[in-house]
Amino acid sequence: MLEAFQSHIKTRALITPTSNYLLACSGGMDSMCLGDLLLRSGINFEVAHVNFQLRGKASEEDQLFVQNWAKSNRHTFHPKLAATEKFAKQGGISIQMAAREIRYAFFEEIRAAHKLDGVILAHHEDDQLETIFLNLLRGTGIEGVYGMAERKDWLIRPLLNFSRAEIQKYMQENQLTWREDSSNEKSDYKRNNLRINGLPAIYELEPDARKNLLTSFQRLKDTGRAFGGLFDTWKKTNIKQDHPYQSLPFAAMQNQPGASTLLYFWLRPFGFNSDQAQAIAEALGQPKTGLIFEGSGYVLYFDREELVLAQNQKNFDPIYIAENTPELVLPDGKYKLIREDYPCQLDKSPVNAQLDFSRLDFPLEVRDWQEGDKFIPLGMNSSKKISDYLIDIKVPLAKKKSIKVLLSAGEIAWVIGLRIADWGKVTPATQGILYFKKY
Repeated sequence: MLEAFQSHIKTRALITPTSNYLLACSGGMDSMCLGDLLLRSGINFEVAHVNFQLRGKASEEDQLFVQNWAKSNRHTFHPKLAATEKFAKQGGISIQMAAREIRYAFFEEIRAAHKLDGVILAHHEDDQLETIFLNLLRGTGIEGVYGMAERKDWLIRPLLNFSRAEIQKYMQENQLTWREDSSNEKSDYKRNNLRINGLPAIYELEPDARKNLLTSFQRLKDTGRAFGGLFDTWKKTNIKQDHPYQSLPFAAMQNQPGASTLLYFWLRPFGFNSDQAQAIAEALGQPKTGLIFEGSGYVLYFDREELVLAQNQKNFDPIYIAENTPELVLPDGKYKLIREDYPCQLDKSPVNAQLDFSRLDFPLEVRDWQEGDKFIPLGMNSSKKISDYLIDIKVPLAKKKSIKVLLSAGEIAWVIGLRIADWGKVTPATQGILYFKKY
């Protein structure tokens, strides 16, 4: 096993003799095996141990065992005494989750403080199988078969290719000692139950089950990676980016195989789950304008001919603009406020606005548009409801929610980013203007 381990860490560039690491060591068989392999491979490392105080005297003996081993091999020892039960109660989480959070936070604290190159963990092939099964039981989909990464950020798991049986054989052949954790034999934890009862039952049904499962999971991993590349291409082709919005034409999803999966991978980063993706895919069969799905801080709208993804609009407090205010900051952009003498060059972009300064009554007010709001659009003689105006110019449903208006003495002077009111326009009699220029 030693030669296989050394070859593996070299081939995969996981661990190098010129770097310094932190070994996470519980004192159990797996971490003691890993510690011995690192020693025999000439790897520089310090040792970290967390006493979770969950097994009384046995927890103290575990810590002393690891401390003595580290000292005998002249490795710096970093212990942590953790109030695990208290931490779990305060956080409203399970003991297992509390222990995990405490453990990884401590490892990162030591790694960063001592400028170490990584934390080496003793997870092995059996742990990986258990993790994948638990992921699949939680309904994680194809990504669940990825399991634990051999290297991710500062975490390194060099034993994922080695089984528990290989580790035990190595320990016995080299007459190495370790600490037994009695809690590992209790089947009241889901992972323990799977290890003690679930997986052995599967192996009994099919002698080659372990090998076949590992092969199948690897193929599914490769399939997932291939899909990732295809999804990126699909996304670039079909998803339109119009900050702060994203949109997907209904037509792009007609007769699209795996529509719910594509939707899930697009929407998942925005807090949507697989059930919602399935419901959205089904709704695309007969899309209804105005249908809404909510994620985490985001909303997906069914617009006229497309899906539109937008941030959930927070309550917008009115902004007041004085004569000397230098800029206007809105959720979707910033405007410089420039005072200019007229005549000057006119900006015809609807995004910006130039208003006759003499017609404005300060302070100006910026707020969300409201039902019943009316204004006289530039070039027209009669007033129009803003709701009707937005329909006329086909503003997407998602964007409607974020439209702001600029008011002077209660009169709408500008539907921001779209059109000014006719009464505020620049005329031959204008002497000065207030220029809202987006930047």
